[in-house]
Amino acid sequence: MDESPFVQVTLVAALILGIVEGLTEFLPVSSTGHLILVGEALGAHSKVLEIGIQFGAITAIVALYWSRICHAARTLLNNKTGAPNLLWLIALAAVPAVLLGAMLGGTIKHYLFNTPFVACTTAVGGGLILWLEKHCQRRTAAPREMESIGYRQALLIGAWQCLALLPGTSRSAATMAGGMLLGLSRATAAEFSFLLGLPILYGACAKEVAGNWREVTGPLFWPFLVGTLAAFLMALIVVRPFVRFLRGHTFVPFAIYRIVLGAIVGIYWLVAH
Repeated sequence: MDESPFVQVTLVAALILGIVEGLTEFLPVSSTGHLILVGEALGAHSKVLEIGIQFGAITAIVALYWSRICHAARTLLNNKTGAPNLLWLIALAAVPAVLLGAMLGGTIKHYLFNTPFVACTTAVGGGLILWLEKHCQRRTAAPREMESIGYRQALLIGAWQCLALLPGTSRSAATMAGGMLLGLSRATAAEFSFLLGLPILYGACAKEVAGNWREVTGPLFWPFLVGTLAAFLMALIVVRPFVRFLRGHTFVPFAIYRIVLGAIVGIYWLVAH
């Protein structure tokens, strides 16, 4: 999986990668896994681009949840209700993944960003989602909404987010699973997962872009711009319908999709090698 210092990516390939990123970032199917697979299929595998264009997708969340973020910011230091502030919850939940990523991020990128590992984690993740749905169906208590999330729950969901360091796992799937196991409804777990991505994805994008500034401002400038814009627009289109879907449906279709995709990719890789 080694790549040359400067990877040539066409604008068409960047557009496709951006669409894939925006479509999959907030679904429980792993955007990183899809970008690795699609990037290799297009001959445009660039870790810089794959991570950098997440800036577009996560910025869509800022646009969609702007009023909620602004309200949390206004009450950050003057909270008269005593309820946990959303921004503090997000910051606290980011701590486990930030610490573990700092220790293991480079090793994971070097050894695990490859097709067979993604195929395995994609399929296994699908199986775990099916188990999660069966587990939650046995629960009798009414699902909780976002106002019920406390600092302890946020930290526990953040610990689940650490699983997303493994490509193919899906940050969204990991945090949604953590939220559901703590009693949140599917839609609430999804929306909290979106917001938890703000510090993690912005931080990862900033680190990747800063570490590869010559490449981003040189041969990858226009592909990066096109991919980021495509990811932003596609995420704007996807997020709201996805939340509405979860208000009346389960994650089972996404689990089945992951299992089938992982099996197909794994078989193809074995035949090709």
